[in-house]
Amino acid sequence: MSDKTPRKVAVVMGGPSAERDVSLSTGRECAAALREAGFDVVELDAGADIVARLRDIAPDVIFNALHGRWGEDGCVQGVFEWLQIPYTHSGVLASALAMDKQRAKDVFVSAGLPVVNSVIAKKADVALRHVMAPPYVVKPNNEGSSVGIYIVNEGANSPPQLAESMPDEVMVETYAPGRELTTTVMGDRALGVTDIITDGWYDYEAKYATGGSRHEIPANVPQEIYDACMAFAVRAHTALGCRGVSRTDFRWDEARGLDGLILLETNTQPGMTPTSLSPEQAAHCGMSFAAFCAWMVEDASCDR
Repeated sequence: MSDKTPRKVAVVMGGPSAERDVSLSTGRECAAALREAGFDVVELDAGADIVARLRDIAPDVIFNALHGRWGEDGCVQGVFEWLQIPYTHSGVLASALAMDKQRAKDVFVSAGLPVVNSVIAKKADVALRHVMAPPYVVKPNNEGSSVGIYIVNEGANSPPQLAESMPDEVMVETYAPGRELTTTVMGDRALGVTDIITDGWYDYEAKYATGGSRHEIPANVPQEIYDACMAFAVRAHTALGCRGVSRTDFRWDEARGLDGLILLETNTQPGMTPTSLSPEQAAHCGMSFAAFCAWMVEDASCDR
């Protein structure tokens, strides 16, 4: 760490979203890594008093370890901008765009990136009838970590019965078959392609439970597919206006070659837990977890 590196870092974690537990795990891991890198670290569980707490802490930089609504949708980024404290990951607009899956898709289409068809529909309508021909996926338009995912298989006789916790409007999109691939972008550089291998759907448990999935990096895919994932991830990062680190997820139908590669979504604040993908990709490039976290702190800024 150079003399110019800010010394005090507030790691903001937790918060009120459905992904609180994941955020706490991310925050603790990153706080430990930043201490190892030589920073003075204060851990902050984000609550209604976040502004007062940050003013008391007076950090040089905020490490944003929040996940889900309020933490990665532009809301807390606006607070950081108001306080004029540099923070990690994407700014207000990019965060808001990426968290709104449909608007992010609109951006991807404009950038010439491959996505599947989707619609925003009322939860009540989705529960009454098939709003598109199966197979399709139903999910919240503004959550992550595979929270609230329903897969309706081909030939299904009835629509899904959605939980009461699902929002009044949901995204319904054509199911994209194939392998789950993902690529992390760090600044303007793609780090690699991971093949996520599971026994079934890459759901919340598969993402965060030890042994829930196996990650193969570099992915054993044709060079054309590997290169496309790397290029598409950088283009998605740029199109949304992301900064710092992002991760873009894909599905690849091997039978269709390059035409079977579909961009699912871009995560502006990838998980940084022991089972997370972005730290593994950084390690694949020779970067330790502490160095990866330190890079994010050194890259921190405001949109202003």
